[in-house]
Amino acid sequence: MLAATPNSSFHTTSSHFEALNSDNFKILPHFSSVNCFPPSKKFHLSSILLPNAVVRSPRTRRRRSKSSRGSGNLCNQFSIGASLAAEPGIQPEDALQQSFAPFSIKIPVGDRHILVETGHIGRQASGAVTVTDGETIIYTTVCLSDVPSEPSDFFPLSVHYQERFSAAGRTSGGFFKREGKTKDHEVLICRLIDRPIRPTMRKGFYHETQILSWVLSYDGVHPPDSLAVTAAGIAVALSEVPNSETIAGVRIGLIDDKFVVNPTNKEMEDSKLDLLLAGTDSAILMIEGYCDFLPEDKLLEAVEVGQNAVRAIIEAVESLVKKCGKPKMLDAIKLPPPELYKHVEEIAGDELIEALQIKNKIPRRKALSSLEAKVIGILTEEGFVSKIEAAVTTETLPDLNEDEDEDEEVVLDGEIDEGDIRIKPVPKKPTPLLYSEVDVKLVFKEVSSNFLRRRIVEGGKRSDGRTPEELRSINSRCGLLPRAHGSALFTRGETQSLAVVTLGDKQMAQRIDNLVDDDEFKRFYLQYCFPPSCVGEVGRAGAPSRREIGHGMLAERALERILPSEDDFPYTVRVESTITESNGSSSMASVCGGCLALQDAGVPVKSSIAGIAMGMVLDTKEFGGDGTPLILSDITGGEDASGDMDFKVAGNDDGVTSFQMDIKVGGITLPVMRKALLQAKEGRKQILAEMAKCFPPPSKTLSKYAPIIHVMKVKPDKVNLIIGSGGKKVKSIIEETGVESIETQDDGIVKITARDLVSLEKSKAIIARLTMVSTVGEIYRDCEIKSIAQYGVFVEISPGREGLCHISELSANWLAKAEDAFKVGDRIDVKLIEVNEKGQLRLSRRALLPESAKQQNGNKANNGEISEDGSPDLKVTEPTEANSTLPENSFVKRFVRSGKDVKQADKTVPKKNTVKSFINVSKKSTSAVVNGEAKM
Repeated sequence: MLAATPNSSFHTTSSHFEALNSDNFKILPHFSSVNCFPPSKKFHLSSILLPNAVVRSPRTRRRRSKSSRGSGNLCNQFSIGASLAAEPGIQPEDALQQSFAPFSIKIPVGDRHILVETGHIGRQASGAVTVTDGETIIYTTVCLSDVPSEPSDFFPLSVHYQERFSAAGRTSGGFFKREGKTKDHEVLICRLIDRPIRPTMRKGFYHETQILSWVLSYDGVHPPDSLAVTAAGIAVALSEVPNSETIAGVRIGLIDDKFVVNPTNKEMEDSKLDLLLAGTDSAILMIEGYCDFLPEDKLLEAVEVGQNAVRAIIEAVESLVKKCGKPKMLDAIKLPPPELYKHVEEIAGDELIEALQIKNKIPRRKALSSLEAKVIGILTEEGFVSKIEAAVTTETLPDLNEDEDEDEEVVLDGEIDEGDIRIKPVPKKPTPLLYSEVDVKLVFKEVSSNFLRRRIVEGGKRSDGRTPEELRSINSRCGLLPRAHGSALFTRGETQSLAVVTLGDKQMAQRIDNLVDDDEFKRFYLQYCFPPSCVGEVGRAGAPSRREIGHGMLAERALERILPSEDDFPYTVRVESTITESNGSSSMASVCGGCLALQDAGVPVKSSIAGIAMGMVLDTKEFGGDGTPLILSDITGGEDASGDMDFKVAGNDDGVTSFQMDIKVGGITLPVMRKALLQAKEGRKQILAEMAKCFPPPSKTLSKYAPIIHVMKVKPDKVNLIIGSGGKKVKSIIEETGVESIETQDDGIVKITARDLVSLEKSKAIIARLTMVSTVGEIYRDCEIKSIAQYGVFVEISPGREGLCHISELSANWLAKAEDAFKVGDRIDVKLIEVNEKGQLRLSRRALLPESAKQQNGNKANNGEISEDGSPDLKVTEPTEANSTLPENSFVKRFVRSGKDVKQADKTVPKKNTVKSFINVSKKSTSAVVNGEAKM
């Protein structure tokens, strides 16, 4: 019998295992925790026993502790492994130990190397790797369930990507100080990982598979997204998942008219292209990115550079897989029986062809569902399908923990308990009689897809009667929503998007919490909403799905390139695209509707752009064609589901602004992509021509309900005067004038946001006076005396700006004390007669009096600065004729209201943003307004 000894070895009597002394099977003793993982293939002790052999359980099992009775985990216990030597020269012990040894490989990518390591962490996962670029490290694992899920028409794959704040030496904000909900950009990277891997999974494999990826270290230089795609592809290749191809991903930038592979973040700031490409060593599986109206030929060059880089990575990865990759679970693939296809085709036949020719989506869907139910019913009546699974008896095991007086025999399919050795049985699942209902549904869907492909290839007509290059009918209108800042309804066939634009200031900008210390604010963002009602169904409504986030980002990147700069249009722009009907290409409808809505909101876009979705039938020879791939323009939902490609392209006549391609087959080549891009360009031209016929057309003016943003430029050292101590001054301006907000920048830019012109003008006047550049000779009327000193009075010529009117400049006559003629709160007219090097202002009331010219010789005082002890240290300057009187034909614009007017200021107007203008004091003043801006 088998027994465990303290020295981690197993011994047995020769009578039991004499038949096992072959070169193919061995029993390997291992106590290391690295062996506590599910083996690549199900192992039963019965596979190494002689026929009709019986294993007898000893009575000593009664002495086992309760802590080990219920444990189904083999970790921390002895384990038995049966290994089949793959090569005669490699012993099974060496092969098993080799699979756990750390391996690493350096792969050249662009102008540097990436380091791929496996075997030192995550050894219980089916596949685990770390990929390092500079000091950015990605850790990715692949695991799969032991038991397959129910068969379905999609591979049960889930992807989770997370950027740990600790990777950059930071802590997450918020109360809990840990990562929480997946961020939008993390969702986008999850999609980048999922989309190229899914086409490489073999049909019929239903074990749920999960890919987890973490950023463990981030240097702020090398972006982690393309590394995450490559790491996931390598982890899958090393795992037991039966994928057909190894994939890798790279980013391509266009810097100084040169293509760069995996550029750094700094290099990407000057790039005209952001292309992320994933594929195999022979084909392209996924591309996504955006560019600045890049021609199609230039985009194809970038794809070719990326494909060559991917090919080099995969060649290096293949050598790593040969060394430490695990055997693939090919025997777990379960496909529907081939003869079932024949039965379904015979029953469906002409009815299926007629159903596929129905033009409208909802009636066609109902017809296909009804036909599917009919096929299942007929096969069930004929005895080919049974909804009741066959009963298979599974012998239950007696309680092994009960005290027994004698040994008992245990069947091989049961549980064998030998001391600390515990092998859990895998219960047999009931097997269906002939065909299962799920198999029939899968076959019916595939047969329907093949019928649709044959109709397109042989007949040259699609479900709605169009040719492969023909577009659906297009209709658009603007100004539907009177209170919205801009709105448009774009309809293409049975796909419809309601786009709404909202304008605001920086407070409306979207804040992005990233790994670096700087907060990122987006002044333009598009949010895509796909309610279940748009396809006539009942479903979940709530937070945006991953699909909605991905489609919204694609449309956002397309429209971002046509927006004006912040200097030309200082608004934050939000676009909402609600899909009200959907039958394919809803993200591209969002691009078209969003472009029209922007124009309706008065945003000065650079040009109009449109988007189109392209499909493909790759192997036309199978369906009666000549083998040349057939490209379809403006695909519907059914053509997307049944086709081999979904290629979305947005742009105008000059070039492309964004693109996204997903392949559902083994990949496509560059010639096929070239054909698709050129056909998409012709389609965009047609769509743009139809958008120009929009009625009612876009207003192209700001809505009366949109906020007004005024931008002012002041001296940078004057910004603090606007803010005030603790922000008191800017808050008081907002409260007094009723504007929504006032935003200041260190470079002297001031942005005022208001809901009406009245409040805007009030705030402009206050800020202009507060930050005005004083010029000698300027006259200020009705200025308030703020304080009185022994040597003169301090007069406020603008809010927060005071100057000294010396006692000698207060009156034409001699004054012993200023209090004798003036008191705090009095209002006087003064003239600026000097600005010293410290910026202090010297004012004169006497210069504006008629008697001043006569008395100027008798009223002399020192002219200078205010001394440290507070006494006057001023030098009297003899007024000249030029600055002592107000020139003829001049006017003065008053900026300081009376106290009564201030109290009556309108406080009901909202608050927020910015624009350009300044103070106009006199016609000849050097601080007069010049084209709306103050001359500084």
